[in-house]
Amino acid sequence: MHIDCDSCEVRGLACGDCVVTVLLGAPPEGVELDAAEQAAIGVLSQSGLVPPLRLRRATG
Repeated sequence: MHIDCDSCEVRGLACGDCVVTVLLGAPPEGVELDAAEQAAIGVLSQSGLVPPLRLRRATG
């Protein structure tokens, strides 16, 4: 999964409650997460330890 914060349609609105910002500070080059990392973040999020990924890719 490639997360590009520049293409997120809720950038600015949801950054403060997004796991990317919490863990990495929204790096300008984006973030690449493999399946194991996605699963680990999902477990942390479901446990309430970090917020969920708030990425909403802009369409069109």
